[in-house]
Amino acid sequence: MSGVRASGDLSRAQVAAMTDATLLRPEASRRDVAVLVEDAVRLGCGAVCVSPSMLPLREFLSADAAQLRVATVAGFPSGKHHPLVKASEARLAVSAGADEVDMVIDVAAALAGDVNALVSEIVCVREAVPAPVVLKVIVESALLDEEQLRTACRAAATAGADFVKTSTGFHPAGGATVEAVRIMADEVGARPGRPGLGVKASGGIRDWGTAVAMIGAGATRLGVSAPEAVLAGAPLN
Repeated sequence: MSGVRASGDLSRAQVAAMTDATLLRPEASRRDVAVLVEDAVRLGCGAVCVSPSMLPLREFLSADAAQLRVATVAGFPSGKHHPLVKASEARLAVSAGADEVDMVIDVAAALAGDVNALVSEIVCVREAVPAPVVLKVIVESALLDEEQLRTACRAAATAGADFVKTSTGFHPAGGATVEAVRIMADEVGARPGRPGLGVKASGGIRDWGTAVAMIGAGATRLGVSAPEAVLAGAPLN
């Protein structure tokens, strides 16, 4: 998906299905996770994303939540973990019921343009959690210039990731921007004749207009910590 789409082209249900309802605050409790799952089901979100220590979620996944995907994070939020630690964290999370893993790269390697280091650590995690587990690679796009961002995206594609993701939402440099999503989608997004990778925009998406702008730029998933507030802005028709 590329190019700007008008908000009227997207329904509330379509955006909800693309949304990962996210709860990664350090102070989050099991009760907070229960509320997250309840809200995600009620709103029609496609997935929830929680810290690995909150897994498994079996006690919260009722029959109504059967189609809800469970995502978690690895190497979060700094990315300054040994690749084997990230891989072990991802494998443990999948064994506890995660369907998807959002791993944070060592962004210093991206800043240096060190493709070998980037590919090596992503491959390490990919081998630990092979398909059908969905692997998303968080690149902290706000820290990178265009060439660094494109290099990080290409490394993720080479290493067998399924998505590239803008941000953790925890770095002071900032979260997702429309321009970063556009670059990422241009570099590795799907297009006719090329399956490509998905693009997840995350960090700072707090209203309907921002969500729609990210999708218009090429995002195929959204990481949102307050999905009800975002979806409340959907057109009524």
